[in-house]
Amino acid sequence: MPSVRGIVVVLTGLLLAGCMQSGPVFDANFTARDRQQLANPPYQQAWIAPAYRRQVVDYHRKESPGSMVDTDARYVYYVLPDGKAVRYGAIVGERAWAGVATVGRKEEWPGWTPTEGEKRRLGPLPNYVEGGASNPMGARALYLYADGKDTLYRIHGTNQPGWIGHAISSGCIRLTNEDVIDLYSRVKTGAVVVVLGPKQGASRVASADSR
Repeated sequence: MPSVRGIVVVLTGLLLAGCMQSGPVFDANFTARDRQQLANPPYQQAWIAPAYRRQVVDYHRKESPGSMVDTDARYVYYVLPDGKAVRYGAIVGERAWAGVATVGRKEEWPGWTPTEGEKRRLGPLPNYVEGGASNPMGARALYLYADGKDTLYRIHGTNQPGWIGHAISSGCIRLTNEDVIDLYSRVKTGAVVVVLGPKQGASRVASADSR
């Protein structure tokens, strides 16, 4: 299997039982700002089911790199060479966009501009929130584009890591800040993202960008 830059996003499945506490993690991809922001409230480490913690897994399916791998749990897969992938546990949307997109842009500690729908659903919100540990966008954001247009969906961090494995967001896909920093360091602009809805079959295939 050639080296690829694909992301596979899977949005179906049930929360797995069992928890494990994860201590502070400062890996090589952290910047000085990351260390400062993640060492202070309101962001704190949470108890996360072991199955949703970042790990390298076997990737034996025959679909093209960047396609679906599993529809039984809430994961983001970053496809590696030689039949492997990095698997990240995710928070997904109660109502999520599905389809094939590309990473149109990337941003560190992004600001947040709540949509009108989010303001109605979540209550009074400011028009803009600066990036930082209290921002629900978290440490990194990958902005998903389709047909040259912003889908308004993102893969980003979270200041609520305890909800990994749940479907509670407005539609975006959220990882722990540690995991989204790791994913961000791997993904290039233009990478193909396959987002599978809950009723899509196992034969859905998309080729990943090889850049």
